Amino acid sequence: MSGHELAMALRSAYLAMHRRTDALTARTGLTADQFVILAVLSEGRALTQRELVARASSDPNTLRAMLVLLEGRGLIERKSHPTDGRARSVSLTRKGRSAFRKAWRKTDAFRIELTEVLSKDDVRSLVRQLRRLTAMINGDRAELSDSRGVMARPTSCTATRAELEN
Repeated sequence: MSGHELAMALRSAYLAMHRRTDALTARTGLTADQFVILAVLSEGRALTQRELVARASSDPNTLRAMLVLLEGRGLIERKSHPTDGRARSVSLTRKGRSAFRKAWRKTDAFRIELTEVLSKDDVRSLVRQLRRLTAMINGDRAELSDSRGVMARPTSCTATRAELEN
């Protein structure tokens, strides 16, 4: 398989997943991209916008625009960071947590489908390989050199962490 075929297959898979997630989350008033932001924030503590960019694999300008919209809808709140006056700390509001839970339930069956089409070993292998490709594309030699392909930050939304680890 050529590099072009790989790139086109990755693009096709991503766009199909994005369209399907958009259709499912639209019923809750969220886009797939907004769902990803809420999913990352649902993992726990407040994050700086810079951390959120990294964890959501997003562009800073796109993320900022989404945060402004989500804040306007009362789903997130942004505050000055307690120790870094230049940073903003982002967290879910109660309304945001509720919206995320509704969207999560709407996408349950799809996440199950994603992991059931492959064996558990294939899912683990695919996740490792995708993380290695991401590291290579981003020029992250430390991540790429990890023979297991394990990245430092978790990913969300395609399957629960437990599903990926089992």
